[in-house]
Amino acid sequence: TTSNLTANQLNHISLLQNHGPEASESSTMTSSPSFSTHSDPIDPQPSPSRSPSYLDPFLSEADESCYTEVYPSIHSYVERLHTHLQSISVDSLTTNVCLSPLVQTVSAFKPTTYHSALMPWENKALEISILQRVKDLLDEVDPRTAAKHITKADCKVARILEVSPEEQSMMGVSSGMELLTLPHGHQLRQNLLERFETMSILLAVHLLGSTGSHEERASLLHKIIQIAAELKSNMGNMFGFAAVMRALDLPQVSRLKQTWMTLRQRHTEGAVLYETTLRPYMKSMSIGKESSSLSNTTVPHVVPLLTLLETSSAVGEETEMDVEMDVEMDVEMDVVMFHLGAGRTIAQLGCIFQSNAENKLQGFQEDPEVLELFLTDFQMRLLWGYKGAEKNQAQRYAKYNQVLNALSNKLEPATGSH
Repeated sequence: TTSNLTANQLNHISLLQNHGPEASESSTMTSSPSFSTHSDPIDPQPSPSRSPSYLDPFLSEADESCYTEVYPSIHSYVERLHTHLQSISVDSLTTNVCLSPLVQTVSAFKPTTYHSALMPWENKALEISILQRVKDLLDEVDPRTAAKHITKADCKVARILEVSPEEQSMMGVSSGMELLTLPHGHQLRQNLLERFETMSILLAVHLLGSTGSHEERASLLHKIIQIAAELKSNMGNMFGFAAVMRALDLPQVSRLKQTWMTLRQRHTEGAVLYETTLRPYMKSMSIGKESSSLSNTTVPHVVPLLTLLETSSAVGEETEMDVEMDVEMDVEMDVVMFHLGAGRTIAQLGCIFQSNAENKLQGFQEDPEVLELFLTDFQMRLLWGYKGAEKNQAQRYAKYNQVLNALSNKLEPATGSH
C-alpha cells in the first residue's frame, strides 16, 4: 500500500507540472474524494457529483447534464450573472418582476444647456431681437396650428405622449396622469406648474411689450383669445387653455382699458367669445362646477390639483411653489374635495387621454421654430436669460410680477378695468 500511494503521489506531481487542460482535469479527478480507492488508476470512473465542479445555471436545457470545471474562462461566472440580471431588468416590463419606481428629483427643463436657432448661446433676458422674432412668428401662425404645437409640447411634459417602456418602468406607472397623483410624482407636478407659470408670463410679456398702437395690441389680444378657444374646443387641452386664460386674466393685462375697448370695437366676436364663453367656463372649471368632455380631452385641467398637492399642509407655511396661481379657485372644502376626486379619476384614464391626443395630432407636422416658442426651456431662457433661468423659482416669479407691473403702467398709466 505504501508503494502504491508513493506512485500515485509521483504521478500527481508529474501531471501538475504539465500545465495542460487534460493534465489538470486528470489531477482533479485523481485527487477527488468522490473516486473509489479501488478503481483502476489508468481509467478512473467519475461519480455523479464532483466537488470541484458546479452546474452552470446559464446552460441551455440540452446542456443541463454538462459540468463546468472551476477554471478561469473568457467569460467568468460573475460576468455572465451580471449579463443575466441586466436581461431580467429589461424583460421585467413584460413579466411579473416588480421593480421600485425611480424617484426623480431633477427638473425636466435644462434651459442653461438648451440650444436654440432663435437665440444666441448666452442670451440676456428679454433681448429685443428675440422678442421681435417671436412676435413675427406668432403673427404668421394661425390659431389652430399654434394650439396643436402647444398641445404637443404639453403632452410630452405631462408624459401623455412619447413615453418609452423604460420611462414607464422608472415611473412605475404607464402614464404621467397617474404619476402626478402619487408621492413620487412630486417632480412631475413641479414641472407642470413651472410650464404653466412660464407660459402665462411669456404671453403676458408679448401683450404688454407691444409698444405700438392700441390696435396692434388688440390684434395680438384677439389672436391669443383665438388660441385659447382652439385649445378648449378643438384640441381638448384644458391645461394649455388654463395657461393662456391665466395670461389674459392677469391684473396687469385686464387693467388695460384702452386695449380691451379697442378689442370690442375691432374684434367684437373675439371680445364676446372671451367675456361670455371662455372666461366663465374657466371659472366654472376652477371651482368644480364644470368639466371637459372625456371623449374630447387630451390634457385635463390639473392645475388646481397640482396646486393642492404641492402646497404645504401647514397653514401659513410657504414653500417655493406656494406661488399665487391666479385661477380664481375658492378654498371651500367642497371645491377641494371635487379636485381631489377628479384626481382619482384622472389617474385611471391616462390611456384615454393618450388615445385622444394621438387622434387629434395624427398627421401633424410641427414647425421647429413655432414649436420652440412653446417649449418651456426656450421660454425660460427668453424671460430670465442664460444666467437667471435656473435661479430660485419664487424669486424669478416675484421679479416678473414687478416687470409686468412696470410694462402695464407704461402703456396705460391710468388704472381701470375693462
